[in-house]
Amino acid sequence: MTLGPGQVKRWLIVVGAVAALCLDTAAHAQWYVYEKPGGARLLSDHVLGSRKYRLIRESSSIRGMGAFLAQRGAPSAPASPGAYDRLIRRDAAAEHVSAALVKAVVHAESGFDPAAVSPKGASGLMQLMPATAARYGVRNVFDPAQNVRAGVHYLKDLLVEFNDNHRLALAAYNAGANEVLRYRGVPPFNETRSYVRRVMTYRSRYSKEEYRAR
Repeated sequence: MTLGPGQVKRWLIVVGAVAALCLDTAAHAQWYVYEKPGGARLLSDHVLGSRKYRLIRESSSIRGMGAFLAQRGAPSAPASPGAYDRLIRRDAAAEHVSAALVKAVVHAESGFDPAAVSPKGASGLMQLMPATAARYGVRNVFDPAQNVRAGVHYLKDLLVEFNDNHRLALAAYNAGANEVLRYRGVPPFNETRSYVRRVMTYRSRYSKEEYRAR
C-alpha cells in the first residue's frame, strides 16, 4: 500500500474521530502515527519506509491516537489508502457487500479523510448526510467505525432495492434513490454519472488488488 494523493489539509481533526476503531478490530492489529515535514500527522496500519516520515507512536490499539492527530496547531494529513482496510473488510463481510466496492466508495467520497465535510453537509469517510447518519444510529459521524458501518449498511440497502445493480445503487448513493426511480436508471446529472464511472473504476482497481493479495 502507498500513500494516497495529496488532499486538502485540515487544521483540526476531531479528537474522537478514530477512537472507536479499536472496537471489533483484529487483536493483532498494529497502528502507527507518523509526522511529516512541517508537522502534519497521519495514521497508518503499516510501517512507512521513507525517512521523511517520523514515527511518533506505535500501538496495538488505536485508542488515544486521536490526541496526536488533533494536536493544536498541527495539520492533519490524509491516511494511507490502506489505513481502513480491516474496518472495510469487516463491515463489508457483515453485510455481504464487496469490500472492493466499499473501498471504492470511500475513495470517491472522502479520499480516505475521516474529517471530510462536503459543502452540502455530508461528513466522514463515506460522506453521510445528517439524515442518513441518524437513520443508521450514528452518534459521531467523524468516527470511522460508526461512519463505515452505517455507510456499508446504507449501501447494502440500496443494492437490495436495485437488485444488486451496482451502477444504480451508486447513483442512488450519490443522488438519492428517488432520483434513480424517477429516471428509471442513472439520472442525467453530470456529477452523478461521473461519480458512478469513478467508483466503478476504483472498484476494478481494488478488486485486482484483492485478487493479487490472495
